[in-house]
Amino acid sequence: MESGGAREAQGAQPSAPRPPPPSPAEQAAPVPSAPRIRPRLVFHTQLAHGSPTGKIEGFTNVRELYAKIAEAFSISPTEILFCTLNSHKVDMQKLLGGQIGLEDFIFAHVRGETKEVEVTKTEDALGLTITDNGAGYAFIKRIKEGSLINRIEAVCVGDSIEAINDQTIVGCRHYEVAKMLRELPKAQPFTLRLVQPKRAFDMIGQRTRSSKCPGEGKVTSGRETLRLRARGSATVEEVPSEFEEEATRRVDDLLESYMGIRDPDLASTLVETSKETQSAQEFARGLDSVLGEFAFPDEFVVEVWAAIGEAKEACG
Repeated sequence: MESGGAREAQGAQPSAPRPPPPSPAEQAAPVPSAPRIRPRLVFHTQLAHGSPTGKIEGFTNVRELYAKIAEAFSISPTEILFCTLNSHKVDMQKLLGGQIGLEDFIFAHVRGETKEVEVTKTEDALGLTITDNGAGYAFIKRIKEGSLINRIEAVCVGDSIEAINDQTIVGCRHYEVAKMLRELPKAQPFTLRLVQPKRAFDMIGQRTRSSKCPGEGKVTSGRETLRLRARGSATVEEVPSEFEEEATRRVDDLLESYMGIRDPDLASTLVETSKETQSAQEFARGLDSVLGEFAFPDEFVVEVWAAIGEAKEACG
């Protein structure tokens, strides 16, 4: 009886109206595909002087990257001087810049001993090339052979410059530090307070690619990088073309000769800006709007424009 009553109740309900048939336009319209969900980007990291392996994700710029590394190892982000990719050594050719390959292994170099060095400037150039980590620390990327600084054994590549004559420079960009050093008077001693990266014996096996755990899956073909930007969100992009790599290398060389700094990410930005311009004058205006704080001299802009043109010709 109960089951029959149920059937009667269901039969008493009005039937739902049928939807109208699709119009010819709706039939012809393509069905939108579901958005492709990119697998989460997980990077592997270690402290360069030795540590367990940590995993980090969810960062969009260098400061956030350092914060994630610091969280993974329970240290302060201010302890990190710089990072290298796929090598735990203080190798300036492996510096992390504005791009990280999706399979790269990140090594963080943290603060070690502090030292003070007195220098007397006997010539205009000290022989230093300065770069910075994008998060407030400027450090020595290159020491020119035969230069004044090269004769001071205590000063090493990878040392972070913390103060000049007791004036802290933490938070200054590399070009600001290079300018300060250039403007120091000759024949007058000055003091550099340096922080060297923490060192350990070579106990870590160098890694060329991160080993993904089962289940994480391959993120891409390996020909893409995560581009970190000072303004805006990080983006996944194809690796630079042959022209972009050659032009960036040439512009980076010019940055060193004109400003005493090396910065592949800055050089890459200069190259990107040039793509949207048709003349050196347009290029100069573009730089003013994008990188006005650098106040590049006119002769430098002309040299950069010419170098980019030469790279384009060399790469066909």
